[in-house]
Formats: sequence, C-alpha cells, structure tokens
Amino acid sequence: MIEIKVATLNLRSRHDRWLRRRELIVSELLNTQPDLLSLQEIYRPIGQARWLRNQVNVRLSGSPKRPYQLLQQSLKHLTRGRFEAIGILTRLPVVSVDWVALGYGGRIALRANVELPSHDTLDFVAVHLHHISSDQEARSDQVLRLSGWLQSRNPVPNQVIAGDFNEIPSGPAITLMKQAFRSAFVEARGSDPLATFPTALVSRSDDWSGCLDYIFVSKAVSEVLDAKIFCRRPAPDDPTLYPSDHVGLVATIALGEQSS
Repeated sequence: MIEIKVATLNLRSRHDRWLRRRELIVSELLNTQPDLLSLQEIYRPIGQARWLRNQVNVRLSGSPKRPYQLLQQSLKHLTRGRFEAIGILTRLPVVSVDWVALGYGGRIALRANVELPSHDTLDFVAVHLHHISSDQEARSDQVLRLSGWLQSRNPVPNQVIAGDFNEIPSGPAITLMKQAFRSAFVEARGSDPLATFPTALVSRSDDWSGCLDYIFVSKAVSEVLDAKIFCRRPAPDDPTLYPSDHVGLVATIALGEQSS
C-alpha cells in the first residue's frame, strides 16, 4: 500500500493582512508537508502561489525549485481571470495537466495527473465552486459538469477532488458529490468538519459558520487513514491574525496497486 497526504486551502487572495499572514501559511505547510495541495483564490499579480512555493522549497531543500512544483490556471472570466487563479502544489511527478470550465463567473477545475511510487497514476483536482450561498442550482450544475468531465476525459480509478465548494454538507451539490465520491473526513472521523469558515481573520455581521471545504476520494482509493484541520491557529501575538478566512483540510490516504 502507498500512503500520500492531500490537502486544500483557500488563500483569501491578498486581503486581510496578507504580508503578515503569509508567514503563518508557510509555517503550516512546513509542518504538514502534503504531497498534493489544492489552492483557491490565488492573487496572480503579486505571484502569490509562486512566493509560497519558493519559500517552502527553500526552507525544505535550499532551492526554490524543489521539492514542490506549482501548477496554476486563471479563471475564465474577462476581468477576474486577470487577477484570480486556482492551483496545485505537488511533490509527485506530473504526467499531465488539464482543466474544465464550470461557468458562473469563470470558475474552473484544475486537474493534475501525477505518478505514484508504484508507477500507477492519480488524478488530483483543485476546485472552487460558485460563492453565492442561495445559488444552490449553480453549484449542482458545476458538480455535474465536473463529474462528467472526470469520467469522460482520460479517467483513472484513483481520484481526489479538493477545494472550497461553498456549500454545507447537507446541500444538494455535496449530496451529488457523495453519490460518486467519499468525503475523507466522513471516512476517517465519521462526519464532515463542523465548520471550515470563517476564522477570526474576518469580521461578520452575523455569527454564521459552516463547513464549506472538502476532500473527496474515489471508490478506488483503498482507505482514508486520517483527516485533520490545519491552518487553524492564530499568530502568537494576535488572536485575530489567522492564515486565512478558511481553515485548511489535510487527509492521509492509502492506495493499492492497480491491476493491469
């Protein structure tokens, strides 16, 4: 069996004291060291994801070029696409990269097919669904597009989909996802997190909180060994300074060799 660690984090773009909270993210990534990480709300003009990759790489290896490779894709929107992207950090060799348009403000899903130590491959998909809470039909449509694309375009048995779905566990889009995929948190801990948003980084006029972020695995994934929340601690000197307005999720999964 092969064990790999997969994770997801919404970066919150450059908002809310990015220059201070970015060091918290680097520290968390150094402690967690996922093999694959889905990143949402990357702010392209400042090279946000490249900076994170370089900092983590230099502190792990002394070189900005290893062990992590960055893949990113801009949103397919005339205005937002100039500024926002989603991305993947990977320690595993990349076989191929592609993406699919999900609509509703230029949303996309980014897929990296990566090589495992067994020489089998795994599809790791970064996703960020439509954000308006009342638009449940939009997110359901996006999940159907995503699922159809994954099954029709060079599908492989081992698949992990990670990101900000902007919907609570009882919502219709998450219900659709769970028809074909398993939630890593449900597998490892019996339920999805109580809440992944918001942290004290942002102030809200209400006291709402909920689980919006998920890691899903395909039926071919042998086992979810563990699932945890990370990026959940504030700065030691400031209880309102968190890595992001979302916490991150990380899961350790076990993969068996595929039969030929």
